[in-house]
Amino acid sequence: MRILLASTLVAVAVVAGCHSSPKPESQSSATQAYNVYKLRGKVVATNPATGEVTVNHDAIPGFMGAMIMPYKLKNPNILSELHPGDTITADVLVSEDPNVDVRLDHIVVIAQGKPDYKPTVFYHVPAPGDTVPDFKLRNQDGRDLHLDQFRGKTLLLTFIYTRCPLPNFCPLVTHNFAVIDKQLAANPALYARTHLLCVSFDPEHDTPARLRAYGAQYIGSDSRSAFAHWDFAVPSQQELLEMAKFFDVGIARGANDTITHTLSTTLIDAHGKVAQFYPGNEWTPDQVVADVKKTVSSS
Repeated sequence: MRILLASTLVAVAVVAGCHSSPKPESQSSATQAYNVYKLRGKVVATNPATGEVTVNHDAIPGFMGAMIMPYKLKNPNILSELHPGDTITADVLVSEDPNVDVRLDHIVVIAQGKPDYKPTVFYHVPAPGDTVPDFKLRNQDGRDLHLDQFRGKTLLLTFIYTRCPLPNFCPLVTHNFAVIDKQLAANPALYARTHLLCVSFDPEHDTPARLRAYGAQYIGSDSRSAFAHWDFAVPSQQELLEMAKFFDVGIARGANDTITHTLSTTLIDAHGKVAQFYPGNEWTPDQVVADVKKTVSSS
């Protein structure tokens, strides 16, 4: 995956303190479980000999305080595309195996210190108030959907693919959506004003039938009415590229036909505007349900 350049700039604030440190490297597997944290900071230096980039970064909530430190890259081949002075965001992959290095993945340059290269794709980081385009998809029943049809309801949208092998990525996000769905169902008035949508970024494999089977595992039913409040849908390949750019989803083909990707969840209000954006997997169902309630009450 090449370095991505965001079309919007994000301010960087530095907070002192450090609470944990990376572990030495050992062998890891394709199904290695990771916790994902979000990093924002400025490149200080790159080291081609070690494949590391040194970053002066913000505090990473839940992981460590602001500091200057070197990180290995999941894909060392992109090191040459980073330059001192570049302001970046990235996923910090922290393995549940304590013997595996902390690594950076899905790096997005949000301000260039040395603008001597042009990325092939410009990514947008969703911000409150942004109008969400009327993207078109096909759901688990083979029925066409478009995002504007959910106007009047608060929509919670995330990205997954059904073959995802990492338990802390798509399966965790979908499980959290199942928890959210049950919590919303406990309040019929709130349930009627909300909708959930899982969008696949694997149109080649995620047919309506496969999406239906995947969704039924989490909903607990395969009946048509079971999907009344929660759709699983996939866009065309061209529409997917535009959705990925708008919702800041990095996607690349990995080994053994897997997909390397970032995590992106967005709360959209009844007017079709971004209410909250949740990168990574550190958000909780309780946190999102609280945001849903605030968004519904203010719509």
